[in-house]
Amino acid sequence: MGRVIVSSHDPTRWSRSPLAVSVVGWIGLAACAGVATEPVAEQPVAVPAEAPSEAVPSPAPPHPGRIVAVGDLHGDLAAALEVLQLAGVIDGEGHWAGGSTVLVQTGDTTDRGPDSKAVIELLVRLEPEAQAAGGQVVALLGNHEAMNIVGDWRYVHPDDVADFGSPEARRAAFAANGSLGTWLRARDVVAKVGDTVFVHGGVSARWAAVGIDSINKQARAALDVNPRAPVLGSEGPLWLRDYLQAPESVACPALHDALRALGASRMVVGHTTQRAGTVAHRCGGALLGIDTGISAHYGGHIAAVRIDAGDAVAVYPVGPVDLPDPPGR
Repeated sequence: MGRVIVSSHDPTRWSRSPLAVSVVGWIGLAACAGVATEPVAEQPVAVPAEAPSEAVPSPAPPHPGRIVAVGDLHGDLAAALEVLQLAGVIDGEGHWAGGSTVLVQTGDTTDRGPDSKAVIELLVRLEPEAQAAGGQVVALLGNHEAMNIVGDWRYVHPDDVADFGSPEARRAAFAANGSLGTWLRARDVVAKVGDTVFVHGGVSARWAAVGIDSINKQARAALDVNPRAPVLGSEGPLWLRDYLQAPESVACPALHDALRALGASRMVVGHTTQRAGTVAHRCGGALLGIDTGISAHYGGHIAAVRIDAGDAVAVYPVGPVDLPDPPGR
């Protein structure tokens, strides 16, 4: 059963995909780091059923404690340590200091930078440390973890491969029984903490009707056997960009439909880099985009989101900035 806590490079544009109408095939796999094979032909695949698989949940109350959300880290250990310390969940030595805080990392720990192994291992280590202190680490899959699992290494940094010792050693680490692969395959794609849904790309209204548990089960089942499955496709929760790229007149009604189906008030997403280096907010605060370009590859724009009993604040090195909250919060 997927978790409900405490209580997926894609050129697709919104104009081409009106929030989950069709899904294109997965791009071809790479044989070794930094080398892409020819892409497979795009094939139409089935979209989720119109009817929800479970009853629409009642709206959830905000999480009564503190949530910290951190976006794409892309293989940059120094930036990962900096943003987690800024957010108050680790100390200067990289150990858990967040007490009962729930830390959500929305995926894309891998690629672009040289430290994928170290960044993933940091989250692996913080999990039991947080639990011992009464907190929690919720590390989600992004499209780049999924790409590495299925063998697409187009965005792997050469020094990242060297850190593992060889391409063969890196492949073994990401395998189903590998040191990183076992942990990654146990991650969820979507998590809900209080009244906030966290996901790498976005949960469309169609996917919301399927339900969080089913999304997570489908993603786990597909990773090693069917990388063209809709849940891993361009309109699935790992890759969707529409909520941040479509006009609000299009994005917000669809977002509110999705949130209603999920029994939530807010969605927090990564994946779509905010080139200004600041947290994006849309639809009256019902959507937050937290991929601010934290890694050096994207400019080193250090930022996190802190949500205290439903009240959201962007956390920057220069200080906190209040964010709009959904109506009633």
